[in-house]
Amino acid sequence: MKNPRKNSYNWLPDFVYGGIDGAVTTFAVVAGVEGASLSAPIILILGFANLFADGFSMATSKYVSDKTQQEQYKKIYRQELKNIEADFRHKDEQLDHIISNYGFKGKDLASAKAVFQKNPQALVDLIMRNEHNLTEENIDPKKGAVATFGSFLLIGFIPLMVYVIQPLTHLDAQKNFIATIIATLIGLFIVGAIKSRFTEQHWGVSGLETVFLGGTAATIAYVVGFLLRNIGT
Repeated sequence: MKNPRKNSYNWLPDFVYGGIDGAVTTFAVVAGVEGASLSAPIILILGFANLFADGFSMATSKYVSDKTQQEQYKKIYRQELKNIEADFRHKDEQLDHIISNYGFKGKDLASAKAVFQKNPQALVDLIMRNEHNLTEENIDPKKGAVATFGSFLLIGFIPLMVYVIQPLTHLDAQKNFIATIIATLIGLFIVGAIKSRFTEQHWGVSGLETVFLGGTAATIAYVVGFLLRNIGT
């Protein structure tokens, strides 16, 4: 018997997840290299290496995690369905226990039980939620990995963008870094504001929170790079 029909995959949470990580990690690389007073070519080499390698690693982890979650749910679901078919009396007692926890008693309990007993699929879903604390998530491992990787590259490119167009802007190193900071923080704020769609946070608060976290990571990287700038000399 098949599981209930799921809603279409929502790519936006994975896009936000990948975008924030892409911007933060790439910005941290740029800040660390700037703190070490290294040249723009070094920033681009390390930045793009991080962008693609870390982005692919994150997408792979996302795929494996979602696929494992799906397989775990399906395995337990099938096993519970088999258990119902093999020993319905045991599940009858289990159903009594679950439904009574919702406050059903007497005739109401019997009526609620009858509804689930006529629909094994609904009964398994109830058991999955209450006995295993599992629900069928609206995920798609392949699409999730693509959305994560795509957003990681797109948003993660922002900290490198100013350095890529530096031959056209002719900004000095200090102004270049300041422009990068501004562009990255704006990007983080926008992604953070989008994140508020999945939470009860105000979009402004969510945006500022993301900016703070990204800025903190970059500050740490900058300080480490600054402290180690003379190593090996």
